[in-house]
Amino acid sequence: MKAIWKGSIGFGLVNIPVKLYSAVQNSGLDFDMLDGKDHSKIKFKRVNESTGKEVPYDKIVKGYQLNEHYVILDDSDFKDASPEKTKMIELENFVDISEVNPIYYETSYYAEPEKQGKKAYALLQKALIESKKAGLARFVLRNAENLCIIHPLDNILIVTKIRFGEEVRDHADLDIPKGDVIGKKEIDVGLALIKQYSSSFDIKGFSDEYSKELLRIIKAKAKGKRATIKKLKPREELSDDLYSQLMKSLGAKKGA
Repeated sequence: MKAIWKGSIGFGLVNIPVKLYSAVQNSGLDFDMLDGKDHSKIKFKRVNESTGKEVPYDKIVKGYQLNEHYVILDDSDFKDASPEKTKMIELENFVDISEVNPIYYETSYYAEPEKQGKKAYALLQKALIESKKAGLARFVLRNAENLCIIHPLDNILIVTKIRFGEEVRDHADLDIPKGDVIGKKEIDVGLALIKQYSSSFDIKGFSDEYSKELLRIIKAKAKGKRATIKKLKPREELSDDLYSQLMKSLGAKKGA
């Protein structure tokens, strides 16, 4: 794996030099855009809106529109905005990871210690496990400040980017039903249904079945064949009575 960031984790007065590696990858298939006539690849060009001419990548600059005019920024401007954060993940406090709502999660990175930081890395990792806490920090990645939590997984420290509060939209305008529209008998059966379907979380039990099936179809087409398509099973039409739907759901699980 190739490191995407090098810097340090600041733990009090302790400095832990680390490298970050992407911990996730897309399980979807990678498609190319092609011309329907001859299947040539479609290329996307960076074109000047005024002249229609292509602009070389090294001639492209970043600008922010302010009062109908653009203010041009260079790399030094981004560094000057927060120079102390460009190479430091500074732990600000520690929280219970269960208090971080999943709506804030973005993406995760593996943190690997440099040789001189292995002992301090092991200390932080062990301290987080025993305290059952996660570190909350900010750092700069790709010229943008990010909020993150640092938490252990196996023997690795994981840096998971999370969203700032202002990035989560307000839901006050949504028409959401209140709990009082549900009667006790529906709640009781709903709880029983949840209990019946409950199990320990095991990610290995889930895989990207859609992409696997799509790849099977692609391979069949490459051989000039038509893959056998799974027939969609018609769902039984249920009444509008929520209680009867819940009861049938319980029975269906038992039958399975």
